[in-house]
Amino acid sequence: MTKILLVEDDRSILLGLEKNLRFEGFEVVTAQDGEEGLRLAFDAQPDLIVLDLMLPKLNGFEICRAVRKRNPAVGILMLTAKTMEADKVTGLDIGADDYVTKPFSVKELMARVRALVRKKTALEGGAETYCFGTVEVDFVGRTVRIDGKVIETSKKEFELLGLFIKNKGRVLARDQILNKVWGYDYYGTPRTIDNFVQKLREKVEKDAANPEFLKTVRGVGYLFDAPTPPAK
Repeated sequence: MTKILLVEDDRSILLGLEKNLRFEGFEVVTAQDGEEGLRLAFDAQPDLIVLDLMLPKLNGFEICRAVRKRNPAVGILMLTAKTMEADKVTGLDIGADDYVTKPFSVKELMARVRALVRKKTALEGGAETYCFGTVEVDFVGRTVRIDGKVIETSKKEFELLGLFIKNKGRVLARDQILNKVWGYDYYGTPRTIDNFVQKLREKVEKDAANPEFLKTVRGVGYLFDAPTPPAK
């Protein structure tokens, strides 16, 4: 289920949007000030943030900048009562994906939310399955098959493999992996990542001691490297 973080200090707007988003089938978490909104942006790991610009404690610009430094993939839809073109441009320049000015039509806002969710899904691979070597990963059924046979993976192992696939060709530091899969409030160690990567290698690599896909980048972290699957 797509998770949306709604950060809005006007309680009536907050409750109205929360009700409509839940009716659309989204999971919703809410905050009424900037500090709480920023904490939830990291801890709750939302797929999309609906973010008011004028907030107590931290404004929407500050939240957007901080979120973008840690998570370039999350969708951000800004809300504001301002109509100045400069604010709209600033919001888009610092990383917002879309911008809606108050007062707004709820139907229009819901349409923009759905569009951003579709865009995020497409950017993350969109495809329901991903293949590398003799491995097939089914993101809908949350299963992994090798040569057509399902192999057992834990929830965290599957999420870790999915993270690698979605970041193919990109080196991921151990703390990035820990935060993405286990969350910012999890007090694990780099050894946690090493253990899980080794378990994955034993399941998806032909030779876990000489991995073809899940490669170690010494002193940094890990890299998933695989040929681009042929178009079907």
